[in-house]
Amino acid sequence: MRTLFAFDLDGTVTRAEILPAIARAAGVFDEMSRLTALTLDGALDFESSFRQRFDLLRRIPPAEVRRITAAVPLDPEIEAFIAENKARCAIVTGNLDCWISPLAERLGCAIHSSRSAEDDGGLSLVSVLRKGPCIERLRRQDRYVVAIGDGANDIPMLLAADYGIAFGGLREPARGLLAVADRTERDASSLCRFLRSFM
Repeated sequence: MRTLFAFDLDGTVTRAEILPAIARAAGVFDEMSRLTALTLDGALDFESSFRQRFDLLRRIPPAEVRRITAAVPLDPEIEAFIAENKARCAIVTGNLDCWISPLAERLGCAIHSSRSAEDDGGLSLVSVLRKGPCIERLRRQDRYVVAIGDGANDIPMLLAADYGIAFGGLREPARGLLAVADRTERDASSLCRFLRSFM
């Protein structure tokens, strides 16, 4: 059975949260920050939070959002690990496909995300990714899944995985995530070293 490394995107692979970066450009940073903090702490469930945050940002042209997300920094060591192991890595994120496409292209691995549609009426939200069922589908492909995340919304992902890692590269992992993780790592070097032990 081959190991698959399933990474959360925001705050795990990226060195900044994506939606607050977009919100700053849209002039709704304070409201976005409040919703993001409540979500990361687990006080607001991810789907409800994401739908509210989508409503705040949906009027920004997707091309402008992509310009912003293209500038979001990635953790260089995790990016290098993914580049070396593209076929064995996947991003599992609730973020929106059309917003994160520049990062998806840069990383070059499989991406599982929330889905959108663009038409003359603007941007619509088609579906919000549920991380637990996504990991379950990946495991059914005869994969041993190691999941890595930082927030409360990553709890279902770690619970569904064969092995779960709470990662504190950008901030201290959510308390609930620490409770379900098999291991905690707080810097990218030690995380990537540990991931290589699965190979």
